[in-house]
Amino acid sequence: MLARTEEQADALAAPGGRVYLDYEDPLRYPAAVLRLRSLGASPWLATPRIQKPGEELRIFGNIRAAQPDGVLARNPGAVSWFQAQSPQLPLAGDYSLNCANELSAAALMGLGLERLTPAYDLDFEQLSDLARAVPRDWLETVIHQHMPMFHNEHCVFAARLSSGKDWTDCGRPCDTHRIALRDRVGYEHPVKADVGCRNTVFNAVAQSAGEYLAAMRRLGLRRFRVEFLEEPAGEAVAVRGAYAAVLEGRASGEALWSRFNLTRHFGVTRGPLSM
Repeated sequence: MLARTEEQADALAAPGGRVYLDYEDPLRYPAAVLRLRSLGASPWLATPRIQKPGEELRIFGNIRAAQPDGVLARNPGAVSWFQAQSPQLPLAGDYSLNCANELSAAALMGLGLERLTPAYDLDFEQLSDLARAVPRDWLETVIHQHMPMFHNEHCVFAARLSSGKDWTDCGRPCDTHRIALRDRVGYEHPVKADVGCRNTVFNAVAQSAGEYLAAMRRLGLRRFRVEFLEEPAGEAVAVRGAYAAVLEGRASGEALWSRFNLTRHFGVTRGPLSM
């Protein structure tokens, strides 16, 4: 599970389960790590997708100071920094490291990662080829997420809700306000800021691999991840339960797909998996 709010994290914590935390403000991590451990869960912290030279201590240092069980690394700089500064801390590689085939998978695992998330632009045939070509326990496949559509330096929060330009003078309106970009058909795509004031625009429509879960299991894949964005805690628990039912054979992927399209505001999409 990947949570972006404290409410989601509390609701998703389960004894022995891994919960990735992806918060805008890393100063919230120490309390969150202690909270998850008190609930029996294993807290892992996600790095930003990008960091600039000179930002390492402010960003990675705060993550290390929270003493998580591991780190979800989203760029090669994070892998290099944590291996040099905290070699005992386990690292998992996220989708942005672009694990797209057996060559990139072997190169990334050779850096000392304990698992990898396949690149998000793989269709199901390409994902299947990757799964057949590498040890299955290398891969942790994301089966539900709001796809990040683009990531940029410009901060919409600072530009629209303050007279400043970044965290040093904007007053951090991202802590208390929500922004979304409305497209031509009325979908509202959430915008999230990270600790470096970079913004990511996420698809309003969640991508679901529900219909592919049975085939993924036949391929030998056993590590799956569900990611949440702005979902309330109750909805996050319901989504997790729906995928658990499919993985445990109590429901079909087709039934899950139909249910999500009927009950979620914008439905769901298959995304690149169906290309």
